[in-house]
Formats: sequence, structure tokens, C-alpha cells
Amino acid sequence: MTARQRKISAIVRNLLEWYPKNARDLPWRRTQDPYAIWVSEIMLQQTQVKTVVPFWERWMRELPTIQAAAKARPEKIHKLWEGLGYYSRARNSQKAAQIIVKEHGGKFPKEFKAALALPGIGRYTAGAICSIAFHQPTPILDGNVIRVLTRVFGIGENPRKPETNRLLWQIAEQSVWMAKSAGKNSFSHLNQALMELGALICLPRNPQCGICPVRNLCFGLRNNCIERLPNLGKRRAATVRRFVAFVVRRNGKYLVRQRPAGVVNAHLWEFPNVEVNGEKRDATAIFRSQFGFLAELRPLCALRHSITRYRITIEAFRVEAARRPAIPGGIWRTKRQLQRLAFNSAHKKILGCVSP
Repeated sequence: MTARQRKISAIVRNLLEWYPKNARDLPWRRTQDPYAIWVSEIMLQQTQVKTVVPFWERWMRELPTIQAAAKARPEKIHKLWEGLGYYSRARNSQKAAQIIVKEHGGKFPKEFKAALALPGIGRYTAGAICSIAFHQPTPILDGNVIRVLTRVFGIGENPRKPETNRLLWQIAEQSVWMAKSAGKNSFSHLNQALMELGALICLPRNPQCGICPVRNLCFGLRNNCIERLPNLGKRRAATVRRFVAFVVRRNGKYLVRQRPAGVVNAHLWEFPNVEVNGEKRDATAIFRSQFGFLAELRPLCALRHSITRYRITIEAFRVEAARRPAIPGGIWRTKRQLQRLAFNSAHKKILGCVSP
């Protein structure tokens, strides 16, 4: 056994002892239903656990089976996902559910390759589902696990580089095989322990090294370089974007439009808005250019939010329209009707500022 293998073996033992005593009580950990586990893993992509829990519970209550997800109206899928972000995950989940019903008899496939072939499921997600739901020795490697492994093994190269990424997958694969002799749940417990370690202790900043179950094996701690690992290179500078949105009301109804396919937040609803980066025009002039007539604008709210590297400001104005402006794809709805539609998070906040 090589030095690395001995180290992996010790890490596996420590984690398998630590996990049952320290794992969070999360709702998807109380089931072996692969569908429920799959939904949780998709929702957890790019999203924190505390945010996901209520969304997962609502989804499972409304769509308790793969068949229900496959048959649901797209509008319902989007509404259940409203506020969770990265909405292609929801659309891909329904596409995958429809494939499972058609090609796998409505049962989530146990084979890793079949799981990997489904829309929205990558190597990490397929490995997590197969290990947790089906007790298979499939490795995982997400941001949390990368952080743990680069620190423990002292891997200073950028994990996004192909050769470094291959090395990390090799370590992850060796780890699950080392867990083979520890019992039925060992693969599941090891993978979840790695995720839990990264989420709770081996944090990006201010890691809790004093209570880490593998601190005696950690290269980064021993060499005082934890804060420099993983080496992800220079972050791209944030891009500032400014929008002006118009909440246009006429006869008690508001004008909204649906975003087209193939763009960010596709198929979600929004108030008419214009990106005005670097422009000097005021909101009144922008409104006139969009709708073809002048109107009195009243400030409604100003919002700031972030999407990946974008720092976005939205200024929303309320408009009482004397005539009925038309925009492509626009519809008129009461506030109560609007609340049944799925909006992106920023425009949902604008809706919340609108009085009936």
C-alpha cells in the first residue's frame, strides 16, 4: 500500500466514525427513495442547504413521484422552483422524469451510466445518487469535496485544470473503494461525510480546524496554507448592470411578459424592463422610447441582487397608463393572478412592492 493509499484509508476510517454522530438531520436523509434523493441533489447544485429545505419539501408534497413530475404542467414546475434560481435545473428535471417514465418504467435507473445520461445529471450528481440511494461505490467531487481534498492532500494546482481534476477524481474513487469493507451504508456515509465536512467545518474562510475529524492528516493545516487552497486562480471582476423596470397598471391590471426560451430565466415572467448600462437618459425618456407615449412615473422600489458575477441594480417605477400599451408577449393580469405566475427573484420582489 502506498503512502497516499494509507492516508486515504485513515481518512475513510475517521470520516465513517465521525459522520453518524455529526450529520445534520435533513429531510432527504430520512428516505432511501432515489427520486427524493435526486431532487435534493439537483436543488443543492449552486444552492445552500438552508435555502433548499423548504423548496424540497414543497416539491415532494406537490410532486411526490417521478410520474407526477413527468406529467406536471411546465407552469407548475416553474412555480415550484420560483426563487431557487438556475431554472434550467427545473426544466431538465422534468425532461429527465419524462425519460425515466418512457425508458425506465418510471423507476430511477440504478446503473451509473444510465443516470449520467439523464438531462441535468453530471458525474457528481450521478455518483451521489447511486451511492446514497443504491449503495454503490461511485465517487463524488463537488466544490466542497474539492476544498477538502486539496487541503488534506496539499494539492496546489488549480483543480479546474484537467490533470488536477483527474487526480482529485482518482482520490475520490480510491476513497469509496477503501470504504467497501465497512458495511452496506459505507459508500453513502463516506460521500455524505465528505460533503458535510466541506459544508460545516472545512469552510472557504475561517475553517473550523480544531474540530475537524481529519486534522491530524491535513497537509494544509500542518503547513499553514489552508487559506490558499484550493487554488482557483484569479476571480473574474464583477460586472455591474443597471435596469429600469416599469410596473404599468390600467383598470386594475398589470402588464407583464414572459421571457423567451434560450435566455437567462427563460419562461419566467417579469415586468417590462430595459437595461441601461452607461446611458444618461432618465426613466421617463426610456418609458417613452419603449411604449411610444409619455406618462407620469412614480418611484416604486430599487433593488440590488447578484447572479454569478453580475451585480445588478433595478429601479422600478409605477405607471398609471391612460392607454393600453402593447409589448410583444405581454399580458394583463390582476395582482392576484400575477401571484400564480412564476417570476424570477428580483421581479418577485418588485411584485411584493405593488399594492393591489
